[in-house]
Amino acid sequence: MGSADGPKADETDGDTRKARDTAVSERRFRFLVAGYAVSSYGTFLNMVALNLFVYETTGRALAMGLFMAVRLASGFVAGLVVGGLLARFSAKSIMLWANVGQGAVMLVLILAPDGMLTGALMAVSVVIGACGTLFMVALRSSIPEMVGEDRRAWANSLSITGRSLAMVAGFASAGVVVSLVGYTAAFLVDMATFVACAVTVALLPIAGGKGAGGSASEGSESSGGSGAGKDASAAKSGRRWRPVAFLALAAAPGMGLMVALRGVDAFGSSSHNAALPIYSTSLDASNPAVFVSAFWCVWALGNIGAQQVIQRYAQRTGRSVGALGFGYGTVVMSAAFIAAFAGFPLAVTAVIALIAGAADGLTEVAYTSHLQTLPATLRGHAFGLSATFENLGFGVGMILVAAALDRFSPLAVVGWSHGAAIVVAVVFLLRVAGVRRAERTGLRKEEAVEGRPDRGDRDGAEVSRG
Repeated sequence: MGSADGPKADETDGDTRKARDTAVSERRFRFLVAGYAVSSYGTFLNMVALNLFVYETTGRALAMGLFMAVRLASGFVAGLVVGGLLARFSAKSIMLWANVGQGAVMLVLILAPDGMLTGALMAVSVVIGACGTLFMVALRSSIPEMVGEDRRAWANSLSITGRSLAMVAGFASAGVVVSLVGYTAAFLVDMATFVACAVTVALLPIAGGKGAGGSASEGSESSGGSGAGKDASAAKSGRRWRPVAFLALAAAPGMGLMVALRGVDAFGSSSHNAALPIYSTSLDASNPAVFVSAFWCVWALGNIGAQQVIQRYAQRTGRSVGALGFGYGTVVMSAAFIAAFAGFPLAVTAVIALIAGAADGLTEVAYTSHLQTLPATLRGHAFGLSATFENLGFGVGMILVAAALDRFSPLAVVGWSHGAAIVVAVVFLLRVAGVRRAERTGLRKEEAVEGRPDRGDRDGAEVSRG
């Protein structure tokens, strides 16, 4: 009797311990997301305040474009090197110093004399662009180590919710903060947000990066195949970061196409970001900011609502939305942004903005969760290369879109840009469907030869892994 009861008691203790560890890791992650949301508020605040300050300081719209170009270029370069950094340093140290760097450069801008303002502004654009990418990649690539593989969809959704709320607050309050207390106070608030996030990161135990070596080896085994293991070993050496970044995308069928679609999607995003002020001016030339602010607020509501649904879905089923969710979400989101410029009544446009936000939230979670299925030693390289593609797509898009808007209507420009994303998304969906058919055919053959039925226990995020 005693021996029969012993294992049950141990099993109960193990389940209790696991539940307690899960609760602790989730509570820590919530604190981290809170700090991330605070720093994101500072990021969106300075996107408005700094652009206005650059224009007032230089008196030239071209300077604003140059400021944004330098910022995007810095993010582009950071995306190329962050995989190698994560192979050498812990995710915690990268996230900590990314926030310290952003806070420090804001202090430099505040203290800079008038004669050095231009140089200080360029330094701000470089550091903010690079450090923002470093923090984002370190966070996203380390989520499976922080909360566990089975909770990554929940964690991704929570972090995106925090960022969306921060975006609304940052954009909504930027004009008020600048007009009421001035640029210096706005920059001080911005600096304080980065300091708050740095303190949060410093106080929390955060796994990932160099410290995820053990998890990495486990991940490479579970992801199947000696090829992934060899890629992981190459990444671990950290010597050839550029080839390793592309090897990370080759580790699973369709992953490279998924990242390419993300870059094209960023190109499409540049079109509606550039076209919204022009379209808003055509609706109400006396107060164009009203439509832009209302559009983004409704978009954010849709995004946050989608995160709530995704969190409940992941909690109830233990599954993520998967690669198909990313493809379909991209199609819906792009179509919604095109429809937003079609001249529908404001009530209809509000519904379209809500749908665009919800679809955007779905694609963000699906994309991030799917890249997190890679082994830990490849994950940082994949996220870094993804950030590079996104910055490249958005940067090139801003240049081409700005030129196109001088000759064509916002609807035409947004239609072409997001239409390209829809085309690539359809190709991606066909690719995923082909992989799934091949999987089903292979399983049927396996069942016929070996008598092993399909257990149907694959995670939705891994449908394209083959």
